[in-house]
Amino acid sequence: MSKSRNVLISLVAAAACFAIPAQAADNVFTAAMDGAQCLPDPIETKATGTVELRLSADGKRIDYKITLDKLLNPSQADLHLAPASQNGQVVIKLWPRGSAAGKRGEFTGVLVEGSFDAGDFGGPMIGSTMAEFIEEIRAGNTYVNVHTYDGTDPPYSGPGDYRAGEIRGQLQ
Repeated sequence: MSKSRNVLISLVAAAACFAIPAQAADNVFTAAMDGAQCLPDPIETKATGTVELRLSADGKRIDYKITLDKLLNPSQADLHLAPASQNGQVVIKLWPRGSAAGKRGEFTGVLVEGSFDAGDFGGPMIGSTMAEFIEEIRAGNTYVNVHTYDGTDPPYSGPGDYRAGEIRGQLQ
């Protein structure tokens, strides 16, 4: 082989090594959640959380993980369709799914790990493809909201009792 051909092969191989991680990074979406992002008014809470969504290599499934810190009485977690300035409809119920119940007391750690595909979409995304959903994420139109409930009335009595959501994070 000629020297220039060896150099060309080496450059193509090096470019491929850098392209694969960049492409993989394009398929991971995250959000930092806190009470300040809640609407219509920010929630005063010490609780925070993170969400990670990872698109499968074939583009047909998303694996997700929600991690919380110091959240009292988590009762549900949902993925909604709306920009950061608005509340929107639920697209995916992330937790609980099935017969799981909320957790009482302060919770720190992984709340849930799971996966979903386009057949799981609800609300305004029913009948949409995963590619259309990913477009909404990239446009800044999706967020995760974690709700809390202390099991007694009145609602919205303080941290651990925000039925409409105590922490929120816009996916990016």
